[in-house]
Amino acid sequence: MGLKSEDDNNSEINPSNEIRVDNGREGLKGWLNPTRYGWERVSYWLQRLTGVGLLIYFVGHVYETSSLTNGINAWNSMLELTQTTGGHIFLMLVIGASTFHTVNGIRLIFTESGIGLGKPGRPDYPYDATSLNYKQKSGIWVALILAGIAMLYGGMVMFGDAG
Repeated sequence: MGLKSEDDNNSEINPSNEIRVDNGREGLKGWLNPTRYGWERVSYWLQRLTGVGLLIYFVGHVYETSSLTNGINAWNSMLELTQTTGGHIFLMLVIGASTFHTVNGIRLIFTESGIGLGKPGRPDYPYDATSLNYKQKSGIWVALILAGIAMLYGGMVMFGDAG
């Protein structure tokens, strides 16, 4: 119940003599900062982003495919969107997203089953996840590498360099 000094209230005085209160909240900038979380959080975000992206692609693909019911001219005009350089790059991203989402999803299935997890440790600061061992980290890297390889192969097929 004593009086607090200026050092105790987490405020900072800037050169223009205005008091800025630091409440520890970083907002959207802190929320989207991937460097503060580690590989598991980056994997989490990529899994969610690729899932939403693939859902949007699925809806667009159903719309594109349903244009076939409007005749061959409507189908050909819809296919012209994918037969451009931008369309090929977009499809390469879809290939990479679907490969990463699949491989990382399999890793998560193993994780949820307890396969490949380390032993839980005491949660001491700075709260490093001891269960995120080399098997889990290598699973994330395998998902990223396979997605890159699939994108390269898909690009070679679409741009005509694959045999």
